[in-house]
Amino acid sequence: MSKILIIDDEKELVALLQDELTERGYQVLAAHNGADGVTLSKKQPDLIVLDIMMPEMDGFEVCRKIRDEVLCPILFLSAKQAESDKIRALTLGGDDYISKPFGLRELLARIDANLRREQRSQYINAEKKRTRLYFNELSIDLLEHSVKIDGETIPLSKRECDIVELLALHAGQVFSREHIYERVWGYDSDGDSYTVVEHIRKIRKKFALVSADTEYISTVWGIGYKFDPDAAR
Repeated sequence: MSKILIIDDEKELVALLQDELTERGYQVLAAHNGADGVTLSKKQPDLIVLDIMMPEMDGFEVCRKIRDEVLCPILFLSAKQAESDKIRALTLGGDDYISKPFGLRELLARIDANLRREQRSQYINAEKKRTRLYFNELSIDLLEHSVKIDGETIPLSKRECDIVELLALHAGQVFSREHIYERVWGYDSDGDSYTVVEHIRKIRKKFALVSADTEYISTVWGIGYKFDPDAAR
């Protein structure tokens, strides 16, 4: 459950957002002034909705105080329409900016989008820290870009190795051949996604020469391919 901190002196707006977000399954923290917002930011929220125009301590000052300690996205709210205010908010460390008055659906959509982006970033960063993957007797060295079965190196081409790494890093997730082609060859490539079928055929053939009894890459008919999670350990 994602935790969202709302910092805004408009109590009616805060109550409305709190009800809507709670109904969507989020945990919500609320502060009606900047000082309380700084204190609640220590509770490690996953996203902060921060109003700019507040008495005593405005949103800019709040952002300055918490940005070095808080890594989550900060979504600024403001009645300020000037481009300079938007630039200032983003320069201070804000991740998004929405002007008042705004539609509730737009704000909720921006909150969801920022949380998705943050989750993807955290996932990618976590995956980058992994250097080896193991699937029964198969091991993948992500730094050396090599694949071994029972200690024997499998002579894969670069494209073949890229396909194996992509599927292995997302074991159990089904990828269409079009998706695999885009991720491995690139969106601007002029080739044909059917080349993925041929590459996977070659990968399977090379794997089978060493380990004929284990099928690491499964075909999900009519959809695509996946690394079998039952082979993972």
